[in-house]
Amino acid sequence: MTDFAKKTAVVTGGGQGIGRAIAEALLRAGGRVFLAEIDAEAGDEACQELSALGPVEFVDTDVADPVSVQALRRRVETGGGLDLLVNNAGIMARKPLSELGVEEWQRVIGVNLTGPFLASRAFAPLLSANSGSIVNIASTRALMSEPDTESYAASKGGLVALTHALALSLGPAVRVNCISPGWIDVTALQKGARRKPAVLSALDHAQHPAGRVGRPEDIAAMVLYLASDAAGFITGQNFVIDGGMTRKMIYVEE
Repeated sequence: MTDFAKKTAVVTGGGQGIGRAIAEALLRAGGRVFLAEIDAEAGDEACQELSALGPVEFVDTDVADPVSVQALRRRVETGGGLDLLVNNAGIMARKPLSELGVEEWQRVIGVNLTGPFLASRAFAPLLSANSGSIVNIASTRALMSEPDTESYAASKGGLVALTHALALSLGPAVRVNCISPGWIDVTALQKGARRKPAVLSALDHAQHPAGRVGRPEDIAAMVLYLASDAAGFITGQNFVIDGGMTRKMIYVEE
């Protein structure tokens, strides 16, 4: 289920965090990975650290820019076909509604929602030729919220809906699925300038029905499964990976 030998993937936002963990898992499974990343420092650093595992290349990409996405496609085409697109790049603007500017709103929607649309549209022909798949990385914020996260929640909710729309439009040649992570600790997978030890309390872990905070490899494992032949009958679905948090009823005890 985790064999990706001689296959090629594009991972957007692959220089840090969950995207980097996904890239590492794909390389360990025998694949080739293009890291589409807007942070050149993170992209170069990730390539240097992951190159011992297999062929990996950083491509400077703004997923919200159609010209940049087309340049990414041209670079990938020079290396052959494509088997997997992981739309992982994402940003957040946490501000009170009264302070959230239209430009900030549009940038979050641009990266988190327009970006997956542009990449899916650009790479659909390559994926179709290889019976490939798309995995979108949304968030449990598509299902539940904290205050001051309107743009992020809206973008991730839209991404879940975009997933099933793409599954119908691109199937059966291309399967399209979505993963909605909960609390995933990515502190160890930031670029070097931002990397620091995790600070997690016993309560942080205990509030999860699974007994712990999530790890990036939890998401990477699901990506590998959804990209495999074992998931050949799965498309248009959203998989919540949150240690059970969205199933937990919370009451205030007096």
